[in-house]
Amino acid sequence: MKVLKFGGTSVANSESLSSVLKIIQKQKKPVAVVVSALAGITDLLMEMLSLAQSGEDHYKEGIAEIEKRHLEIIKKFVPIQHQSAIISFLKKNLNELESRLDAIHLLEEATPKNNASISSYGEILSSNIIQEVFSYHNIDSVLKDSRALIKTEIHNGKEVVNQTLSQENIRNYFKDNSSHVVLLPGFIASNADSETTTLGRGGSDYSAAIIASAISSEVLEIWTDVSGMFTAHPKIVAQAKPIKKLTYYEAMELSHFGAKVIFPPTLQPIIEKNIPIVIKNTFAPEDLGTLIDDSPVVENGEIVKGISHIDNVALINLEGSGMIGITGFSKRFFEALSDENINVIMITQASSEHSICIGVREDEAIAAKKVIDEKFAFEISIKKVSPAQIEKNMVNIAVVGEKMKDHQGISGKLFSSLGANNINIRAIAQGASERNISIIIDKKNVSKAINTLHESFFEAQIKELNLFVTGVGNVGSKLLEQIEKQTEYLIENLRLKIRVIAISNSKKMILGNEAMDLSRWKSELDKSDTKANTDLFFEHAKKLNLRNSIFVDNTASELIAKEYARYLNNSIGVVTCNKIAAADELVNYLNLKKISRKFGSPFLFETNVGAGLPIIDTLNNLIASGDQIIKIQAVLSGSLNFVFNHFSKGSSFHDVVLEAQKQGYTEPDPKIDLSGIDVARKILILARESGLKIELSEIENESFLPQESLETKDNNSFFESLKKYSDHFEKMLENAEKEGAKMKYVAQLENGKAKVGIQLVKKGHDFYNLEGSDNIILFYTNRYKEQPLIVKGAGAGADVTASGIFADIIRIGKQ
Repeated sequence: MKVLKFGGTSVANSESLSSVLKIIQKQKKPVAVVVSALAGITDLLMEMLSLAQSGEDHYKEGIAEIEKRHLEIIKKFVPIQHQSAIISFLKKNLNELESRLDAIHLLEEATPKNNASISSYGEILSSNIIQEVFSYHNIDSVLKDSRALIKTEIHNGKEVVNQTLSQENIRNYFKDNSSHVVLLPGFIASNADSETTTLGRGGSDYSAAIIASAISSEVLEIWTDVSGMFTAHPKIVAQAKPIKKLTYYEAMELSHFGAKVIFPPTLQPIIEKNIPIVIKNTFAPEDLGTLIDDSPVVENGEIVKGISHIDNVALINLEGSGMIGITGFSKRFFEALSDENINVIMITQASSEHSICIGVREDEAIAAKKVIDEKFAFEISIKKVSPAQIEKNMVNIAVVGEKMKDHQGISGKLFSSLGANNINIRAIAQGASERNISIIIDKKNVSKAINTLHESFFEAQIKELNLFVTGVGNVGSKLLEQIEKQTEYLIENLRLKIRVIAISNSKKMILGNEAMDLSRWKSELDKSDTKANTDLFFEHAKKLNLRNSIFVDNTASELIAKEYARYLNNSIGVVTCNKIAAADELVNYLNLKKISRKFGSPFLFETNVGAGLPIIDTLNNLIASGDQIIKIQAVLSGSLNFVFNHFSKGSSFHDVVLEAQKQGYTEPDPKIDLSGIDVARKILILARESGLKIELSEIENESFLPQESLETKDNNSFFESLKKYSDHFEKMLENAEKEGAKMKYVAQLENGKAKVGIQLVKKGHDFYNLEGSDNIILFYTNRYKEQPLIVKGAGAGADVTASGIFADIIRIGKQ
């Protein structure tokens, strides 16, 4: 014989009840069927009780809602000519319920007996109505009131099941039963005086387990609205998947830590008889579900079976020198909590015995502190022990697996994956069985932590990067295009999944919660009504608190550059092509580096020098490997190289610069490039990355622009000045040709000093044949004294700059 238990969602409406009927009709052998109240009815009853107890009469609205929900099922499944009896039963019970609530409302007081009787109506009503439904669908069934079978008694002040008497009652009843289906209401029981009692949270599952144990059922099937127990909560982890197989103890650990598909008491009667449990989905009965029995199985090499958590936990810490080596201290500590019926979720104590730390439910934290302080009042008064300290807003996460003790590295993997995402662990506990590793973390990190752990233990080691992108002009739009194009390649070859969560330009922004469809970002941004706001953009990224979050700056904005510190301070990496931050005052540059190291938040700016060329990375690798920089010579402006390569007889300097701007080689303000300030910033960044502590003002800038051009206020006046001083530029060209040389704007770093300016480069020099907008850099080091290490290639343009930013993002993903 089997026992089937159907939860509240399985009998909540006509669709789900139709599925239940099909499941019952397929049963070849006799079955016991345990049913819960309709979904939400028990909570509604408790809310009505609370309203009545507080003197409010709004509970009467709940009566109407309960009647409506049950009438919907009656009218759907019972022919109209046969409805009168069950409707009369419904109205009779609802009148009783209302009378009881009226009495509580009058007295403004409810007893435990009232609580039990009120909360029992959900199962009483659902079981009687379902029996009528079974009858009119030709199911050979009988309804048996569980209160006649399951008996409770008071033990240590708590209502508990009298297992011996209950099992005897159940066996005797089923021995004489001849019906194919025995239908029983879950959750409810009665005491020796035949007064209604209840079995508490998860009581219907417990009812089914007690019955299954008593009749030695071949299996207990628990039918719910999900296809088994999952590797993590599906609402927190989108990639969570059903677990095919668990041991009793694995299921007990997961259920204790909040996996609500099954409750710990359910397993106790089942373990003794070694009865398998199957968790099935009423709405998808063909799904395998989860099998729970006593045989451990490792699926696909997965040692960890699931990740679960308890919300709203508080840490309580008691410490002091007076605890060290004192016999009975822990006994007194836990006795104080036990006397107040305060449940301890987790315990940890250092081997020094200087402190004891426990986790309790947050609503019990103040009471726990009070009893602990009272118990150790003398020790506190003489300063041997400090008063208990409470830390709220915590979450307890458990990683569970029967075979974890037989495999090395589980704990290391847990700690390293959380550490890589800057998630601080406040307390740790692990039993000798190593079936469960429990940690307590800050509540704000719960989603990030569970997703991180799930990614580490269950997913195909695909690392997820979450981008918050500001600046979607030439460079930014190319970056998004490249990310979209490479999505599948990155997943298949680098095991990286890049998700763009939010984007912003100077006017509008989109603040998403999930990955954006990059084929539609332009139209979505155009339609957005959200005005660009740097504070809101940051707060959104901070609030989401996604693992591997990266702020991507594709602008040249000083305002945006000032945002980096707060992103890095909140464990959000920064990738930027914006040179302003790294070329800012030295103290600010060093501060960003310090914050990045402190919080493990990557701060990458490879594209600050040479666009997509690996210049900063090469420099860093030289230094990290012990080499020493002697001299750097470089053409670092693709814009200026383009200008001087195209400036020749028959072309005006003005026209060449205008063309460079149109092709995207210059900054939006081309004066930044032509004034030499952009190149000065680049050599400054290289100087700082090589270890020098210098300011921008210390770099010698030999400008070739007339003073009037440098002092212009906008692009129009700047271009007009280039026309005005065309003779000046023609003379520069003439001088170069006389020398048989080409003009190159060169940056140089040597002996701790840096300078930028035009140099006349003759044939044979590495710079002479530098074409188009290419950059070139020569590293002279202790290892490369005679022949420098050369990096050369395209150093400007939206495509290559975007690819450099993309490379930095990928570099973070591969860390």
